[in-house]
Amino acid sequence: MTYRTDGTDPAARTAWTGAARAATGAGRPTGGRVKAAGAVMVAWVALLWILLGIDDATGGSLNTLGITPRRPGELLDIVPAAFLHGGVAHLASNTLPLLVLGFLVALGGLARFFGIVATVTIVSGLGVWLTAPGNSVTIGASGVIFGLLAYLVVTGFVNRRVWEVVLGLVVLAVYGSILLGALPGTPGISWQAHAFGLVGGVLAAFLFRRQRRTPPGTLPPGL
Repeated sequence: MTYRTDGTDPAARTAWTGAARAATGAGRPTGGRVKAAGAVMVAWVALLWILLGIDDATGGSLNTLGITPRRPGELLDIVPAAFLHGGVAHLASNTLPLLVLGFLVALGGLARFFGIVATVTIVSGLGVWLTAPGNSVTIGASGVIFGLLAYLVVTGFVNRRVWEVVLGLVVLAVYGSILLGALPGTPGISWQAHAFGLVGGVLAAFLFRRQRRTPPGTLPPGL
């Protein structure tokens, strides 16, 4: 059985901070929303590190919750697999991008955020289950990271909001190079998790698009 991670490129980690600085001012979210988004992401990342510690202390027992393709029982592991990592280096490479991109998405509201994360996790996991090599086990959060990235890039165009478009373009300019991780060719890296994470992020942008308000006294488009 071959264990694979879905790790992001460690060289890209230094770029995540730049996009955070450029993007968090857009839209001027309320102080309460900023605190809530920060608390959720810190708790999420802390949970990932706790699970890694438990996994290491028990000889990798949690890795059995990774995704093994095309086995019906393994469909139950689609969600827990996104919370597990193959070691300190793997989780360290995912920590900063998950914090930053998750925080930016969570600024839009926690209910929407959890829906987006659930969509990305399921689509990425199903993609791995359907297409990954049969003798592999896939774990890691970078499928979710790629989905959050895709969501941020696409959602402004879907919602037709200028500041969201600008945010998406900033994120794309800073992190566009990591999209190469969605292409096959790197041993031990699940490009399927990355590619289907991107699909899940685009899908989430449409599923959770914001309804445009119709000004009083006007008819909705098409009427």
